[in-house]
This record gives sequence, structure tokens and C-alpha cells, in this order.
Amino acid sequence: MSEPQVRSFTVAPDDDGIRLDRWFKRHLPEASFNIVSRWARTGQLRVDGKRAAPGDRIEAGQTIRVPPAEPPADPRPKVQRPQLSEDEIAFVNEIVIHRDPQAIVVNKPPGLATQGGTKTKQHLDGLLDGLADERGERPKLVHRLDKDTSGVLLLARTARAAAFFSKAFSGRTARKVYWALVVGVPEVKDGYIDLPLAKQPGTGGEKMHVDEAEGLPAKTRYRLIERAGNRAAWVELQPLTGRTHQLRVHMAAIGHPIVGDGKYGGQDAFLTGAISRKLHLHARRLRIDHPDGGRIDVTADLPDHFRETLAGLGFDLAQSDLPLDEVKFGETAEGKRRAATAAAKARRKERKGERRNRGRG
Repeated sequence: MSEPQVRSFTVAPDDDGIRLDRWFKRHLPEASFNIVSRWARTGQLRVDGKRAAPGDRIEAGQTIRVPPAEPPADPRPKVQRPQLSEDEIAFVNEIVIHRDPQAIVVNKPPGLATQGGTKTKQHLDGLLDGLADERGERPKLVHRLDKDTSGVLLLARTARAAAFFSKAFSGRTARKVYWALVVGVPEVKDGYIDLPLAKQPGTGGEKMHVDEAEGLPAKTRYRLIERAGNRAAWVELQPLTGRTHQLRVHMAAIGHPIVGDGKYGGQDAFLTGAISRKLHLHARRLRIDHPDGGRIDVTADLPDHFRETLAGLGFDLAQSDLPLDEVKFGETAEGKRRAATAAAKARRKERKGERRNRGRG
């Protein structure tokens, strides 16, 4: 019986620019990260004849030298995804609003999680087999939306497109526009919120809060579209950074929580009357460069509850989309002062509620 042979692979165009450990995950998943790291330490892993590390970036056309395969320490059967029903396949195709050889864009409905979790069994990621191409390749998630947030969600159809779009999101060259209905009317009609965010202690990472000492930078631009007296405002939001729950925390911090967002706005986030108690936050538009040149620029229609609320408050949907002008990453001193004052007021209110709750104990 012959000895196992050293293997040689050529980097394909779809893998251009990715990390070497990512290449193994895609093409040789049986080689664990620990095994790949050991190969690198002992000089057995090489790219174009030179020693390589798992974090090195690879280029199309390069040759990867890989040692003979090793038997897995704890072989497990591959997990099979459940087969989709005809209704599930029809549903996921009905929410597609753009499709080309590199990308698919869907209008995610509210209430559908982007990915699964311990208590989440129904999610978009579990439906992506219904969008597979003729080779059976399913599209890949490159960003996400909160479960109760609706709207534009981009999927990559190839590994090359996934790397390209991921770079656009991380490099902040993609422009994302959200619509939200907020309680009250912001004093500044076109402003910036610059308040650092961190995970709130004691919530298991499920909730964020403003933390000027330890938080990560977070910036949001907002513009007033229309107002319903002093009761509510329809606003456009553009996240200039991508922190968890950023838009929701920022609007609550300046005293104007998003309607339906009890998590960050408490009871103040709900309007009386026939207004839906669902979250009124919608990813309206995405503009992003396309890997084949040009741009994807797509908008998503509002979900029923949001559209009905706007109509009930007398807003004019025909005059809704504001020009997508250049974003200034700074802000005026007056806008910063007002945002900081509002945030301090919100924190005092939160601490007052905590003291009241402790008194009841």
C-alpha cells in the first residue's frame, strides 16, 4: 500500500484575497484550524514554495502545498439541513427583489430572523436552499438584520461576491438607508448622533447601551422626512458604523425611541390608539458597488404594519425618499451638545427607574 502523498492546489479566482484558513474551511473542512496551524508551525504548509501562516491572504493562481490528509480525531456525520417544502421555496422566492449572477437581494419581512440560534428554528438562513443555483450552490449571507427589522438584505451567490461585499460593508463604502417612525420630533432636523456603544452588563450581551468610557465608536445620521404634530416623526437613518442595535439605541438615547421598540424605549416607545405595537424600523435602501462593475441600488417596500401606521398618521408616501447626498462624518458643535444633553437625560431617567425598582425589592 502506497504512502499518502503531499497535495497541491491552485487558488481559484473566487478565492482571490481570502485568508488561508478561510480557504481550508471552504475546500478542506476536514482539516481543522488546529491541524492547519500545526502544519504552518512545522513548515509543512506552503504557498508558492514559501512557508505560510493561517492568517496569510492568498491570490488567484498561487499554489498551495498541503500535507497528506489526517484522519479526524472525532469523526462526526455531516449535518443535513431539512428539505424545504414547496411553500417555503415559494415564499423565499417571493421576497426576492433583485437577482443577478453575483447577488440576490430580498425584502426580509419583520418577525423572520436572519440566522438561527438556540431558541430560533425559523430563519432566513434555513430557507436559502430555495434560492440555490443550477449547480445546487446556495447564496451566502454577508450581513444581517434584527429579527423585527424588515427590508433590504443582500445575499452573495459566489464566494468572490461574498468577499467583495463583506469588504464593502467593513470598509463603509456601502450606503444603507433605514426608515423609522419615532416618538416625538427631534429638535435638530438633520443631525448626527455620535455616542459610543457597549454591551450592557447583566443582559448576557442581548442589550446594548451608551458607554462613553468603554464603548466602541458609533455614529448615525438622521434626517426628518415628515412629522405628525409633536406626536411622532418619520425619519431617515443612515448608520455610519455597524454596531449591534445601533439605530435603536441611538434614537432612544436622544429621547426619541423607535415606535414599537419596548426593549430600548420601554412603555414610552408605544403610541396610543390604533398604532401597531410592532417595531417600526425598515431597511429601505442599499447602494453598494457590484463585483462585476457598476452598482446595486435597490429599495424595499414597507411591511403592512408600517405602511398602515404612516397612512393613519397622514404621511405622504409619495414624498418619502430623500436624495442620497454625501455624508459628512463630522457634526456641528450644537448638534453634538444637544445629543449629549439628551443622552445624559435618558441615563438619569434610567438610573431613577433602577432606584425605584430596588426600593420595591
